[in-house]
Amino acid sequence: MKKSVSIHLAAGIMAIFTSIHLQAQDTTSFGQDVKNEVNKTGSAIKKGAKKTGNKTAELASKGKAAVVDKVYDGKVGQNGETIYINDKSQYYWVDNKGHRHYVTESELKDKDPKQ
Repeated sequence: MKKSVSIHLAAGIMAIFTSIHLQAQDTTSFGQDVKNEVNKTGSAIKKGAKKTGNKTAELASKGKAAVVDKVYDGKVGQNGETIYINDKSQYYWVDNKGHRHYVTESELKDKDPKQ
């Protein structure tokens, strides 16, 4: 009887320790976790660098346009963009990536007098 109880007790203890050990194991290795985190960080850096580059290009293009070209005071673009006139009498506006978008005079709208 004592032998049967001690065998059952030993088997129960081993079962408990085995189940705890199995639950503690992770499905990914340390190397995979590091690789995943590096990829996430790299993506975040790439996104931030792209956003910074676009904003820099926008500010540089708008700054150059304001200094070199004339600002058309009476008209705005279709969405309220500032219109610039270059030395060839071409109308354009600068988007948030620093690109020029040329428009015809008929596409321009009158500026709202409240602004």
